[in-house]
Formats: sequence, structure tokens, C-alpha cells
Amino acid sequence: MKLADILARAGARYQYNWLEVTNLKLPVEIYSTESVRRMDRNAIAVAGIPGYTLMERAATAALELARGSWPEAGRWHVVCGGGNNGGDGFVLARLAGQQGISVRVSWLVPPDALRGDAATAYRDLVDSGAAPAEWDGQLDEEADLLVDAILGSGLERNVEGRFADAVGALCRHAAPVLALDIPSGISGDTGEVMGCAVRAAKTITFVGLKIGLFLGDAPDFVGRLSFAGLGIPDSARTLPALLRRIDAAAIKPLLAPRPRASHKGDFGHLLLVGSGPGMAGAIRLAGEAALRTGAGRVSIATHPAHDATVAAGCPELMCHGVRDRKDLQTLLERTDTVAIGPGLGTDGWAKDLLEAVLASGLPTVVDADALNLLAQSPVRSETWILTPHPGEAARLLRSSGSAVQAGRIDAARRLAEQYGGTVVLKGAGTLVSSVDGPPWLCTAGNPGMAAPGMGDVLTGVIGALLAQGFALEEAAVAGVSVHAQAGDRAAGATPRGLMASDLMPALRTEVNP
Repeated sequence: MKLADILARAGARYQYNWLEVTNLKLPVEIYSTESVRRMDRNAIAVAGIPGYTLMERAATAALELARGSWPEAGRWHVVCGGGNNGGDGFVLARLAGQQGISVRVSWLVPPDALRGDAATAYRDLVDSGAAPAEWDGQLDEEADLLVDAILGSGLERNVEGRFADAVGALCRHAAPVLALDIPSGISGDTGEVMGCAVRAAKTITFVGLKIGLFLGDAPDFVGRLSFAGLGIPDSARTLPALLRRIDAAAIKPLLAPRPRASHKGDFGHLLLVGSGPGMAGAIRLAGEAALRTGAGRVSIATHPAHDATVAAGCPELMCHGVRDRKDLQTLLERTDTVAIGPGLGTDGWAKDLLEAVLASGLPTVVDADALNLLAQSPVRSETWILTPHPGEAARLLRSSGSAVQAGRIDAARRLAEQYGGTVVLKGAGTLVSSVDGPPWLCTAGNPGMAAPGMGDVLTGVIGALLAQGFALEEAAVAGVSVHAQAGDRAAGATPRGLMASDLMPALRTEVNP
């Protein structure tokens, strides 16, 4: 099954109903905030769904999430701003009160300044017998759940004044925070903290996934993300997505069980090239990762000082000490897929080996020092996968690491345009450039994976999938997903101290779904 078919199946499987959906079933498509606002308007103008109905559906979904997540919480404090985000909070407070929850509501925008559905939501709350009051700078000290309904995804300037005071109070309180749509203070388009931001335990977002929930600083503030589509029909969802979320469940068909009559020759021969003097560990990690990901045969081309050491650590690897390009050429003629870069170095030996690999025309994964050499002498190819971290991407683009991080989507696009093939821009929220459609975003992974050797493991994983017959984009997307999921499995609840070698048993689990 091809990646395009898998995406179509994932979209067909997902139902955009208005009840809470866990983060295991988030939609694939990720949009700009303006696109989501247009979907909302389309639902009202084209599909004929009243705006207040959408608001009540959003509040109902939030209530379902809150009751399921914190069933013992019987005392809430809801803090509301203006606009629809505040309106969602007013409706949620009314519905929670009807279920017997003690709810205190504070407003930051005077009721007579509210308009449209937000004003209706406030009036209905008052009519229900509640007594919302102006924000006085204090949260209920005994509240066991706080609700952030202050600012929505359309924030365009820094949070200041009493809004900032309310955000600060929510951050200091001991109770968990449920954020409606997006944590207040987070930009819906960049993920940037706009002065200050609510750090939520959970966020429930509505209508469509906003890009700002996944970029920049946002993952540290969103908490566990849930989604409610509010019953908006597909006819209102025709706008183009900016990104596609890598759905680990959806790519499982790419890793279908093997026929019982299989033999190792069915699963490709990967040649890994790297580890100059003093860097034996890098190619060793990549090699074992390739084996754990299911490559039929894995050969290692490394500096003559290391071949015996690498082989002793993992006897399943076929290790060869190569002195020069001529030695490597013999190995290239016996393989069908190459990965080059882990521990390679940038000296004359490394340059000769990279030139030989590129001249072979074989499908290739290019990583680490091979990317640094490529930055010195740029060429273009449609048969490779480039896997830079932000620093390597900056060198390839003649830019800076900070500029790459500030515009990761644009950087991935520019790399693909300039160098061809498929690009994996590593980091928190790894991106995979797509030859057909918007880039892919990986939302799995954890801070423990910011450790030496993790990139070498990823090179081995992607190289192994490429050797097994995956197309470039398929190998990159599936490899990034398998690597991140293995990292999460290995880290568990204790990510600090995670080592790259800890992923090896988990890789085997992830490629046998």
C-alpha cells in the first residue's frame, strides 16, 4: 500500500463528529488559523449550522473531556475573555453547573462589550442562575480544575495588562488547567509565546488542527491535545492544509507481516558508510538500527582502524575497512542502497567516499558530516533522502540555525527545492518534505531523544526501509515515525538519561505492529 493510499484511508477512517476525540485519533491535516476560521464561517454560511450551535458543541466536547479526565473535580474556576473563546467558556460553565459542579466564572471583558454568540452565551449563563463576576486578580484557591477561555487562536500581539495577570494566576495555581482551543498567549500560527502563556495540562481544539499547536514553544504549553470537529461537514473543509501529521497507526500497513517463506535476500542490502578515525560508535549504532528495522543484510564501510571493533560489538554486521574510493567501489557494486555520514568526518578520506557514493546513483540516505561536505560543494539529486538537524540545514542553506528554527517549514521546502529528493528536517517536530502535498510533521518523540547518536539511529532506520523497497517519501515518513515511537517506548516516564542504544529493542517492536 502506497503512502497516498494510506493517507486517504486515514482520512476516511476519521469521523469529524462533535464529541471529544483523543489524541490517538487526531486528524491528519493541520491548517493556518485563518483557514480554520474560514471553515467555521463556511459551516455557518454554507452548511447552515448556527454559530451558537457550534459554540454549544465545543463546550459539550470540552465538558466530556473534563469529566473524563478529572472525574473527581467538583469545583471549577472558568476565566473568560471576549469573543468566541470567552463564549465557549460561558457555555461550558453553564453546562457544568447543570451537572452539579460548583463553578466560579470570572470575566475580563465587560458583558456590555460582548457581541454575537459570546453575548448570547453570557446571557444564557446568567439566566441559568450563575453569577459571573469581573476578574479581581484572584483564583478560587480551592478550585480543583481551572478553565482557560481567555484568548483564542487569533492572538496577534503580546498579552498585557489584566489578561497577563490572569494568565499568570492560572500558571501559579496548583490545579490543572484545561485550555479551550489553544492555551492563551500562544500564537495560533507560529507557536510563539506572545509575552506570557498558560501552561495547560490538556487542550481541546475545535474545527481544525491549528499549526501553532505544534510549532515553536507550543508543545510545552499545550499538554495533551484533544480535538472536536463540531460536526462540520467535509463540504466546509475544502481549504488546503499547511502540514500533514504523521499518523503512526495509519502507516502500519507499510509494515505488514512478512510471508513465512521469506529469506534475507528479499529485504535488501544496505551499505552504511562512515566513522572516520575515533568515531567508531556512530556507524555501529546506525548498523544495529538497520538490522533491528529489518534490512536483509547490512554492510559497514568504515575506516580500517574500526572494522574489527564494530564487528566485535555486533557480529551480524558485515564490516569492511576501506582505505580509499577504490575499496568502497567494490562494495558499492554489491549493494542496492547506501547511507552515508554517521561519524564520517570531513577530511580527504571522507570526501573521496562521498564522491564515490554520489557517483553510484544508488538510492542514498545522506546524514551528518556527509551533509556538511555537501554544503561545501552543493549538488542536486532526486534519489536521496537528506536528514539534517537545524545546524546542518543552516549550512546547506547558507543561513543560521536560529533562522532555520524560526522558519522550519520554509527551510524544509527550500532544502527540497535546492537539493531535490526528500528532506527530513530533524528536531522537535521533525518535518519531512513531500513530493506530493504539504510536508509531514512528526508529533511523537520526547526530550530524552536530544542525545548523542539518535541521528545515527535514524539514518539506520530510514536506510533499512529504503533497502526493503520503500519509496523515498515512504521510507522517510515511516522511518521518522518508527524512530520517534521507539524513543517514546524506550523513554517511558523517564526520558532524562535516554541513550541512543536504548532504542534498539523498541525498534524491533515498532516495525512489527
